[in-house]
Amino acid sequence: MRKTAKYDYGECEICGTRMQEKLIKQDFWIRGDLIVVEDVPAGVCPRCGEKVVKADVGRLIAKLIENSERIAKSPRISVPAIKFDTEEARV
Repeated sequence: MRKTAKYDYGECEICGTRMQEKLIKQDFWIRGDLIVVEDVPAGVCPRCGEKVVKADVGRLIAKLIENSERIAKSPRISVPAIKFDTEEARV
């Protein structure tokens, strides 16, 4: 069995810490709708949380989110929506 090497994302552009490969959820707002793409391979900084994806992964995500039929058939999630209020935030 041949083991493939993980991609080296290098150092974080923000804080200089070595990036670690993880699977993330990436969100996009498209025409007012929130789309979440799960299990995206990305480099994640363990110190500041910065995330980067390789160019080929970005191109594949673009194809996924252009597929309106696939989006229509995908499961739906519910998320809380909180309106920003400076008075309430101070409490």
